[in-house]
Amino acid sequence: MERRLTVFNIADYGALRDSGVPATAAIADAIWAAYSAGGGTVYVPAGTFLTGAVRLRSNIQLHLSPGAVLSFSTDPADYPVVESRWEGVKQEVHAACIYGADLTNVSITGSGTINGNGAPWWEKHRNHPEELEYPRPRLIGFDNCSRVTIKDVQLINSPSWTVNPIGCSNVMIDNLSILNPADSPNTDGINPESCRDVRISNCHIDVGDDCIAIKAGTEDTRERIPCENITITNCVMVHGHGAVVLGSEMSGDIRNVTISNCVFKQTDRGIRMKSRRGRGGIIEDIRVSNIVMEDVICPFTLNLYYFCGPRGKEKYVWDKNPYPVTEETPQFRRIHYANITARNVHAAAGFLYGLAEQYVSEITFTNIDISMAKDAVPGHPDMMTGIENMQRRGFYLGNVRDVQFQQVSIENHEGPAFYVENGEEVEFLNCRSRNTAKPEKLVEQVAVEPAGT
Repeated sequence: MERRLTVFNIADYGALRDSGVPATAAIADAIWAAYSAGGGTVYVPAGTFLTGAVRLRSNIQLHLSPGAVLSFSTDPADYPVVESRWEGVKQEVHAACIYGADLTNVSITGSGTINGNGAPWWEKHRNHPEELEYPRPRLIGFDNCSRVTIKDVQLINSPSWTVNPIGCSNVMIDNLSILNPADSPNTDGINPESCRDVRISNCHIDVGDDCIAIKAGTEDTRERIPCENITITNCVMVHGHGAVVLGSEMSGDIRNVTISNCVFKQTDRGIRMKSRRGRGGIIEDIRVSNIVMEDVICPFTLNLYYFCGPRGKEKYVWDKNPYPVTEETPQFRRIHYANITARNVHAAAGFLYGLAEQYVSEITFTNIDISMAKDAVPGHPDMMTGIENMQRRGFYLGNVRDVQFQQVSIENHEGPAFYVENGEEVEFLNCRSRNTAKPEKLVEQVAVEPAGT
């Protein structure tokens, strides 16, 4: 009986290591041969291989051996135009460096490196956006795939978002090392979008935007598909605008998320949830536990007046007067934080601000220890019109309902440890201030009438 191959070495199909000769066709031939055989491993040996976009197929494992580098072209012509989402909206975009659509049982593994060579893309985005006919490639992008595994590889210099599964199910992302320069634009680490059953673990993420961002489309997304059943654990996250971010694209709902056993260092925000009027959708049933943060602007934010992005500066977004509750009204509820330490916090211990017509609700903080930085740099706890820079503030709450703080300690803050503006059923159990420079009352609660009422 003839024995069928299960490992397909790209060198056997003409790929030349360390040559500068594009291996795009050789990689495609190896993938096709594996697919034609019913599936198998496409093997990238040690060496650097220049390539354009790589399109995977079902039942394929792309495996990078130690010392292997897939170095991606900077020529836009090497990235076919495909239909996918970009910032929540379906449109024509450049294919990801490694991409696939409507696949089953596909994986990227091994301890090699995938280099997106993003610098020319970043330069165009910053200085010559008119030269970008289509949105920049992501490094790894899968659309509507099931049983996806990305494991052990090193991902560097992504042109835009690094790992972006869209509409996928049963996704495992494990032991990745993701490194993009701290000033590189929109180079998020891992962004599951309208996915379900996603496990992210054991990753080191150091990027120029959000380390992990969970998304579910915007008000302009035709299909409202939730992002749900997400676990994030045992990760270290450095730099970035947020360590784990939910929204602001949340129109399809985000629910059933656990975040545990992680370290955040110098991320602008820690756990960040953001949206605004017009987006609709619900973020609910979120559990965050066993986290250590260091040198962040604000550890916890829940902001329903987030203004970045299209139409974000319209009065409908920033107006603090109540509006009718409709399907366009977003909601945050049932969110729980426990066993968290944050050191050298700059702006505020936490920032929770609901809409005048839709309070954030059912929130708990249990066993939380926060220490403000002695040399704190003033900053905005989150992006919202009408909020001034803060420095060493405690928790700042606006338009909240059914919130409980239990065993929460805040050290070296200025002003009250808890400032509550328009709060209902806010409870404080065994909370305290420590080493406060200007001793004031622990809690200050005020009722603020919206302008024009």
